[in-house]
Amino acid sequence: MPGVKEIAPGLHLLKGRPRNAFNVYLMGDVLVDAGTRYARRRILKAVAGRSLSALALTHGHADHQGSAHKVCSALDLPLMCGEFEKAAIEAGDIRSLVPPSWSSTVSAKLWAGAGHPVARSLRDGSEVSGFRVIETPGHSPGHISFFRERDGVLIAGDVIFNLNPFTGRRGLQFPPDLFTVDPELNRASARKLAELGPSLICFGHGRPVEAKELTAFLQGFGV
Repeated sequence: MPGVKEIAPGLHLLKGRPRNAFNVYLMGDVLVDAGTRYARRRILKAVAGRSLSALALTHGHADHQGSAHKVCSALDLPLMCGEFEKAAIEAGDIRSLVPPSWSSTVSAKLWAGAGHPVARSLRDGSEVSGFRVIETPGHSPGHISFFRERDGVLIAGDVIFNLNPFTGRRGLQFPPDLFTVDPELNRASARKLAELGPSLICFGHGRPVEAKELTAFLQGFGV
């Protein structure tokens, strides 16, 4: 299908520019994340003609919820997110989900989208399109990830980056403290994900990696 690449059975990555900068996934018939407010066109083009059931957000930062309202409205899709971020995402006021700083203020102003009603709140153990929801707070208060037990495929959101957001350089790293409400809690969430024994890890930023790369990275930090 033009505009998407299959990276695991039933899991596709939408193409974008810069490559892997703001990842959007098609998890079965559910979109995961919505990029910035400028991603609407590329998302709709990539999924044109495909029957979708919902859009789910890993978290409500501006580079993940930016086009959620527009995409949900255009395709008449219900929106899902972690239960602890529902109020902020519905209001379109994401200030409580990021540390106060000049950078978060600017990114919210430039990239964030309007609020949208949340049809389903997700919590630890919820099932979405064959994936289990894992609560992974730290980067944001109600961040969630998606894990498929049968083959170990993991969508980790922003618990770990595989792309430096400032330089564009590839490589595993924890998200900058500047954008992370609780860095230590986020590291605990990374350890929680590693303990699942994932085979393929997909990120909000950067290309997917196999388990050995994640293990080596976490060992280097003593996590």
